[in-house]
Order: sequence, then C-alpha cells, then structure tokens
Amino acid sequence: MRRLRRALTLALLAAACRDAAVTAPVDPPPIPTAAEPTLTREFRGLWIATVANIDFPTAAALPVAQQRAELIALLDLAQSLKLTAVILQVRAAGDALYPSPYEPWMASLGGAQGIDPGWDPLDVAVREAHARGLELHAWFNPFRAGNASDTLRLHASHLARRRPDLARVVRGSLWFDPGEAAVHDHALTVVRDVLARYDIDAVHIDDFFYPYPTTGTPVPVPFPDSATYARYTASTTSALTLADWRRDNVNRFVQRLYREVHDAKPHVKVGISPFGIWRPGNPAGITGLDAWRDIYADSRHWLQQGWLDYMAPQLYWSIASTGQSFPALHGWWLSTNTAGRHLWPGLAAYRVADGSASAFVADEIANQVSLVRLNRASPGFVLYNASTLRRDRGGLATLLRTATTREPAISPSYPWLDPLPPDAPGITVDGTNIRISPGSAEEPAWWIVHTSDGTAWTQRMVPGSVRTVSQNGARLVRVRAADRAFNLSTPVRWP
Repeated sequence: MRRLRRALTLALLAAACRDAAVTAPVDPPPIPTAAEPTLTREFRGLWIATVANIDFPTAAALPVAQQRAELIALLDLAQSLKLTAVILQVRAAGDALYPSPYEPWMASLGGAQGIDPGWDPLDVAVREAHARGLELHAWFNPFRAGNASDTLRLHASHLARRRPDLARVVRGSLWFDPGEAAVHDHALTVVRDVLARYDIDAVHIDDFFYPYPTTGTPVPVPFPDSATYARYTASTTSALTLADWRRDNVNRFVQRLYREVHDAKPHVKVGISPFGIWRPGNPAGITGLDAWRDIYADSRHWLQQGWLDYMAPQLYWSIASTGQSFPALHGWWLSTNTAGRHLWPGLAAYRVADGSASAFVADEIANQVSLVRLNRASPGFVLYNASTLRRDRGGLATLLRTATTREPAISPSYPWLDPLPPDAPGITVDGTNIRISPGSAEEPAWWIVHTSDGTAWTQRMVPGSVRTVSQNGARLVRVRAADRAFNLSTPVRWP
C-alpha cells in the first residue's frame, strides 16, 4: 500500500507541474527501537574537607580565581565519576566557609581567621553542584572550636572569644562544651542561618562530639566540664551519671538538630557520619575504640530513633581485617537499622596508596562497593577524601570512572520525608532542544533526562528550574520529574 500511495502521489505531482522538475519525497528513516532506559538507585558521596586545607583550598590565601578554579575542579571530578553528592565542610571549628553574621571566615581561605576571601565559596558550590546534577550537603562540626594554640589568634567574632566560659581546653585542642545549652543554641543558629540563605540539600555532621583518645592518653579523655555537670546535678533530683549525662548531651543535640532542620525546611536531609564501631563486640570479634564510652556517641540510638535521614558510619578498615572487618561491621549496622533509614558507609579512599605499610590498593575500595551493593534496599557509599581522587592516587579515580561508577545513578528516595511522586512534566522536542514544563504548580527539584540515538541511552540530571535542555541529536527522549526526596514521576516519552 505504501508503494501504491507513493506512486499515485508522484503521478499527481507530475501532472500538476508538467515540465517543472519535481524531487520525489523521501520517506524518513524509521525511528529505531531501543529498550527503555534503566535507572540505578545509589547514593555516591564525596567528602570535601576544608579544615587545615586538606582538600579545599589546597593552601591558604590563594587568589580568588585559583580558589574558585579548585572548587570547580572538584565538582567536575565528582561529575566525571558519576557521583550523586558532595559533602562540603562549611563549619570546621566555630568558623565559616561563607559570609556569616555569627562566625568568622575560615583561616584556610584567607590565611587568618576573619579575613574575607573576596567571594562566597558556599554560594558557588551550591549553584555549580546543582548545575552538574550533584546534591550539595553542608557539613558542620558543632563542638570542635580549634587548637588551644590558636586562642590568642581567634577572631573577635569567634564564640570562644565572645563566650570563653563555653570553651574547654583539652590536650592542646579547644572545644565547645556539649553540656552547655548556649553551645547547642549557637550551633543550631548557625545551621538555621545556612538553611535560610542557601539552597543546600542536606545538613551533615561527623563524629567530633567529645575528644578522641590518642596514644598515651587516658580513656575516656578527661574533659573539664565539672562545673557544667555540677550545675546540672544541682538542678535535678534524679541526676544521670557523668558518662550518661555526656551521652545525653549529644543525644539531645542530635534529636534537636533533626527536628529543627525539618521544621525550617522539611525537604532538607540530615546525615551523620559516626565512628564505624559503636561498641567493641558488636558484632562478635570486633575490637577497637568504644565510641559509646569514649566519645559519648550513642550512634546506634540515633539510628534506631530515626533522628537522621542517612547514616554514613566511617568503616575505614579492609575486607580482610579481623578485629575491624568491613563486611562484618557493615552487616551489623544494617541489622541494627530498625527505623529503616539509609545506611551508606564511609569508605577510606584516603588509605589508597598512602605510603603506609597498611595502604589499600584501589581494588579494595571497588570490592567494598561491590559488597555494599548487595544491600539492594538502599545502596550507597561516601568516599573520604577528595584529594586522593583528585590526584588519582593508586589509580582509584580511574578505576571508579571506568568500572565501579561507570554508569550513572540517582539517590534512593526518602519515603518518610515525602512518599508522593511529582506529576509528570510536559515536553516538546524540536531539532535542537527539549523544552520541559512542570506538570503541576510544585516545581520539581530535578529533571531526569534520557536521550538515545536508538542504540544506547545517556542520562542527565538537570535542575528543576531549567526549562530547556539540548537535544544532542537524539531520536528518542524520556523525561521524568524528581522531587527533593527523589520520588520520580512517570516518564514522558518522545516521540
């Protein structure tokens, strides 16, 4: 029938045009068929440490252009490795990586505390991370205040200068006393300020609550909070022991952080990365630091109470380790996750080719990722630190790029924050662009855009504020909307 219709069309054109030259129409090539694109759910995070210039910037007092270029290069690296989030340290020790009305600029930026570096790294990080399809998690240290040797060099706006009654000196380090209500209030004021002014995707804290023991020091480390504890015992008739009170100080802060973050912005996630061992003997055979006893971190309790949206226990040991077995610890954390929160272990990328006798090879990290992926309910991991990947030490970045994280992924969803998917978008496609419009008044956080030439699919994460995406000559297009909790709409297909 197609041939007959074509012949009739040519005859009619010939009759109408007679002596005019007529070009016969050419049927468009058939649209290729291809399997529908697949979506991989996996959280892939990267910690970027700013304290002591560990990852960013590489040295203090660099020119603004160089600082900015280094930050962009780290975000480009994360994108090239098909990671899903960067966790940027914005408050290391009562200081700030951004212009703060409450705390001084970090010394790692300007060379001394309180020196304005001439730009806002957090603002740039948020915008440029999102443009690359990456979440930006803001990492805060609530109780670490600096080094005791820095006391005279602290900026006048530093809390330890303004309220020296809240600071404690421990073995050459400066700490804010977790037993002081004003310390909690100040730290949470800082967090709320960042939430109000920056479009961050998560608030993240690590494991510096009380000081870690070091070689040759008593365990637990003596902490000079006797006056704070005495005020507490005088205020109640059923006082907790000193150790239980310290744990309660941390517990109350964690619970309050979770509540206040979600009160301010319900879609912003809360993540915590505690020491990887809760208590020795959990599971059987595990030895090492007792975080519950020594730094008063009852991390299992936080997880089981649901006072966080994801936990990234620092499992910085090898698969072959006996006293600190990576698979045994990972399995134990999964088994104790009764509240069903996300459990994404921190992996010790920094140990790859670090020059020590116990250095990892790159395959150690790849094999740990393979073990993590056996947890199909909520796969994910976080890598520490960014400098190892930037230098491709031991070939780790190359291995990730070419094998372990070669395929793109999006984060697992957070159904306890939001169980409802967004509406499907509307799309129109022309020769160069895909134009996208929200399916409802609620603006999606992301568009998941798949394009194909008919043989393979390419995936892009595009901020929901974007309305036009390049088509890249695609012959097949699929677009989904994703909300802040990574719920997905049904796909819209073209053609």
